[in-house]
Amino acid sequence: MSKFMDWIDARFPATKMWEDHLSKYYAPRNFNFLYFFGSLALLVLVNQIVTGVWLTMSFTPSAEEAFASVEYIMRDVEYGWILRYLHSTGASAFFIVVYLHMFRGLLYGSYQKPRELVWLFGMLIYLALMAEAFMGYLLPWGQMSYWGAQVIISLFGAIPVIGDDLTQWIRGDYLISGITLNRFFALHVVALPIVILGLVVLHILALHEVGSNNPDGVDIKKKKDENGIPLDGIPFHPYYTVKDIVGVVVFLFVFCAVVFFFPEMGGYFLEKPNFEQANAFKTPEHIAPVWYFTPFYAILRAVPDKLMGVIAMGAAIAVLFVLPWLDRSPVRSMRYKGWISKVFLLVFCVAFVILGVLGVLAPTPGRTLLSQVCTVLYFAYFLLMPFYTRLEKTKPVPERVTG
Repeated sequence: MSKFMDWIDARFPATKMWEDHLSKYYAPRNFNFLYFFGSLALLVLVNQIVTGVWLTMSFTPSAEEAFASVEYIMRDVEYGWILRYLHSTGASAFFIVVYLHMFRGLLYGSYQKPRELVWLFGMLIYLALMAEAFMGYLLPWGQMSYWGAQVIISLFGAIPVIGDDLTQWIRGDYLISGITLNRFFALHVVALPIVILGLVVLHILALHEVGSNNPDGVDIKKKKDENGIPLDGIPFHPYYTVKDIVGVVVFLFVFCAVVFFFPEMGGYFLEKPNFEQANAFKTPEHIAPVWYFTPFYAILRAVPDKLMGVIAMGAAIAVLFVLPWLDRSPVRSMRYKGWISKVFLLVFCVAFVILGVLGVLAPTPGRTLLSQVCTVLYFAYFLLMPFYTRLEKTKPVPERVTG
């Protein structure tokens, strides 16, 4: 076996990769449960790719046969129903673990120097993931798929001068049709997965170059022993690979419970109108995107002007990219920041959840007003950050991790 590995290593850096990224990659010894969600996101990505490949074997990307082929998968393909539910539940699970992963980054300042590129690659993954989910949402060719895509694509028409031409270019037709379905299918199963996989590799490489953050926000590379090993670091393998298995097992219990007992999740994971074939002459009573897009959809609806609403929705995502340069705090972790940062983060999270709920519901004057208030609070968290993080009083950060 040793000779075989020597033969491999002479031609491919297998052992070096294993050591650099697992057995000799030293991570802080005080990771908590919030650090499960990065590896869980990778697990869900594998699930989506594997189940997606199997689903494409029986799916027909045409306006005439797409809906029927989904029914065929559910009823006639052997184990097709579980493949479809694993994929549809996996889409929502992906966003759940990614949102929690991002929350951990906000909580412990994982975007601050020297991890700006780690955060930017992560945000690019999030953006590609949103595009991937949107493209895939049209494929079942149900009522909500069709009309949801119609509403979202039509937003590009609000852009001055090029809006109408851009909208038509995205659709590939004057209305959403089989051409739109076919090009979205190609992007969903080929182009975007390649982009996401590439960004995940860059994200991990950037992370392992600068080292992982921790709940204390302490740089473990500053304190090393005579062998150059961080005093507060432990090898990722076997310690965290084994620990992550615990998180994976708990996650799979919950995930499988959803898949087998309530895969529709009350209409949030699979909407009821989507069990009816797309009909361009019958508009659903209330059109809303899937739950993981609804916070930004609520921001869009909170602004009366269509163009300004589109700008606000785009800005809500774009502002996340500049977060590393907005936070002027001398400390990373929320453990040592002042009470102002803690209040702002709490208010931001509450506003984001409320926006998500409002985006699902039909608009009323009261709900629109609440959306406008939460939109202001959402942007206030970022736009006021350079001021309150610089002015607030922080606690002293320990030289080494505390637990």
